[in-house]
Amino acid sequence: MNDLVGEPGLAGDPRLLEAVQQFNQGDWYACHDGFEALWHETLEPERTELQGILQIAVSHLHRERGNLRGATVLLGEGLGRLSPCGDGALGFDLDELRSNSARFLDALQQQRQLDDLPAPKLRPASPQGPPVD
Repeated sequence: MNDLVGEPGLAGDPRLLEAVQQFNQGDWYACHDGFEALWHETLEPERTELQGILQIAVSHLHRERGNLRGATVLLGEGLGRLSPCGDGALGFDLDELRSNSARFLDALQQQRQLDDLPAPKLRPASPQGPPVD
């Protein structure tokens, strides 16, 4: 169905592709719902990986709503959950996601301007695969 996820159970779940598309469009609330539903149904180690992505999405929702403290806390927690994961966990380029999120976290902690930072994207781990936008 898609090249984003290497896990057979998740790869066949249309909710994952929809949540990824919403994440990449910056629809943080909607993707939160999709990732959370999957997270409740998933076992380790994928459960922690989904939780990290979910926390990053919710951090951006907090940021949009002006809750910079909540954004900072959740972004740090999401990065912490993703830090031990391999780059291709769940089929995503987590190095890019972690790098982008670390820049946001640094800017939040330093109370710097965030508007110039690109929103995070979930891209396939494979360099040949197109992004899901």
